Amino acid sequence: MNSGEAKGNSNGSRGKYRFSVEHMDTSADPLTDFYKYAAGTWVANNPVPSDKSYWGSFEELRERNLEDLWQILKECGEISEKSTSGTASQLGRLYRAAMDTDSIEDARLSPIEPLLNGLERVSNISELRNFLSQLHLSGLGAIFRPYSNPDKKNSEVYAFYLSQGGLGLPNRDYYLSGNYKEIREYYAGHIERVYRILGQDSGVAREISSKILALETEMAKNSRTPADLRDAEKNYNPFPLWALDGKYPNLDLGRYLTELSLPKMEHLIIGQPEYFDYVDSIFTESNLPLLKQYFHWVIVNSSSPYLFSELEEEHFDMYNRKLRGQEVPEPRWKKAVHTVDQFLGEALGELYVKRHFGEESRKRMEFLINDIRQVFMERLKGLPWMGEATKEHALRKFERFRQKIGHPPVFRDYSPVEIRADDLAGNIRRAVEFEIKRTLGRIGGKVDRNEWYMTPPTVNAYFSPPDNEIVFPAGILQPPFFDPEMDDAVNYGAIGAVISHEITHGYDDQGRRYDLQGNLNDWWTEEDRRNFLDRAGELVDLYSSLEVLPGFRVNGNLTLGENIADLGGVSIAYEALQKHLEKNPDMRTEIDGLTPEQRFFVSWAQIWKSNQKDEHTKMLISIDPHSPNRFRATVPVYNHPDFESAFSNGTAPDSHNGGRKKIGLW
Repeated sequence: MNSGEAKGNSNGSRGKYRFSVEHMDTSADPLTDFYKYAAGTWVANNPVPSDKSYWGSFEELRERNLEDLWQILKECGEISEKSTSGTASQLGRLYRAAMDTDSIEDARLSPIEPLLNGLERVSNISELRNFLSQLHLSGLGAIFRPYSNPDKKNSEVYAFYLSQGGLGLPNRDYYLSGNYKEIREYYAGHIERVYRILGQDSGVAREISSKILALETEMAKNSRTPADLRDAEKNYNPFPLWALDGKYPNLDLGRYLTELSLPKMEHLIIGQPEYFDYVDSIFTESNLPLLKQYFHWVIVNSSSPYLFSELEEEHFDMYNRKLRGQEVPEPRWKKAVHTVDQFLGEALGELYVKRHFGEESRKRMEFLINDIRQVFMERLKGLPWMGEATKEHALRKFERFRQKIGHPPVFRDYSPVEIRADDLAGNIRRAVEFEIKRTLGRIGGKVDRNEWYMTPPTVNAYFSPPDNEIVFPAGILQPPFFDPEMDDAVNYGAIGAVISHEITHGYDDQGRRYDLQGNLNDWWTEEDRRNFLDRAGELVDLYSSLEVLPGFRVNGNLTLGENIADLGGVSIAYEALQKHLEKNPDMRTEIDGLTPEQRFFVSWAQIWKSNQKDEHTKMLISIDPHSPNRFRATVPVYNHPDFESAFSNGTAPDSHNGGRKKIGLW
């Protein structure tokens, strides 16, 4: 946030990526098509690159960060050729391994042969249960997922969770919906092609494919929908350890937990008990051959991106080209950088922030957050539909709200992970095993409030309900989201609205369920709960009416939390800007022919400017809790009471057109 002289478009080193009136299409009427008005020229001139399925503000910034990280890793690679000690050398070896395609080709299946051989030796269902724990310790999500997180009803300690999982397609919709019939057929062909690559004849490969698809379809039928998975209370089902064998006798979860070498605990949390009823029913001797074949598929399919070129290319064809519409793979160096960030992320992030994140950015962010925080507190105090008892608890919860900016105070130590310059898949397996053992080993222990769930270069932000905190990695604190060279209206409309968005998550349809200690706890009065749900229901209906592609509409229930946060983000940041302008009246001036209010709304819309392939859109509609970017850019703006007056040309649009219905939540 710039508190000094207001500035317009800059020609700095990254000027073409920041807010700009040149991205606008002013031939469009902002009251009729605000997305085109705010970003139409950019959308028209920036088609999706052939190595992407999506292109927009987030991807532009990620690409710039990738180049910064690449420079760091090239230097680390040189260091690793001279020294085997230190973080830079470890990062350099992983980078070199990811770039060493000759070694990957020569290795063929050898990186996964220990797992494949172990599976081959399994001769009964009891041994298969033991092998399942080995797969999970290797990070392979066969049949279901184990993990540790803060206990949602005792947020001071880590708990052990079991959740549905194990599908080869994005979620249950892909197996059950007519919209994805073509994808299912292609997936069956993908399985068949993989087994042909592994040496099976076409008949055997086709039979394997048929069995795996049939099993995964049954798994999907017994899985919860993406919208149901958002329900924090419904997906919190604690079981005392003594009750597990009676509940799931075939799974023998007591033995499974022993094989994972978990710390002593009194209970675990099962997200979807009915899914585990199904899994328990199929863990029988008669299903041993089918389950072994499925486990074999999970090992091969999960590992394919890091194995020899035939498998890597087949995996890309299925999961990138067919599912997302990406035409060609990214250059090898980009895949290498992604790999290092994914598996040694905080070590790489430590070097990144030393070069690319300064204390000035932190100070500016803290000013903005504190400014918005005051507005949000006033908004809570003045909510007309919330009663005093609920409001008092909401305010006490907000007083405990925390913020994290840039990077963690202490970076993770990966020195125990063995990294070799010629063993990509082995490096990844060892890094994953390290992380799984680290997280499972903390179960029952005190929650580390300094832990981050994103790496420092990440272009994103998040709110954590158990921690009651917003987190902004260094990677997003750059144009167009955060731009010290821009006027305040632009920054309030971009990073300011994102800050408000994340704060609002603490009081969205799920965040509101967490109390001031960060525990899942019903602290709302019945009347206030009903008032909230009535308004939320209107929002569900509004977004569910929006068609993205023919036959594909926004899932208003799946996207409810993000939609609430978007509306709150724009509304609160706008009010914060107004208060800021009141204190600094000299800033209330037109820049590039736009008032501060107009620049605020346009700035918000421009951070969502994007193009994406239809395949990618169809996938996001099914799995993503965020609405499509066009609607994120426009619906919160149309919903704002000052929008029409800011752009009015004397005529008012249809108040129900394109998501214009006014819904008052935050």
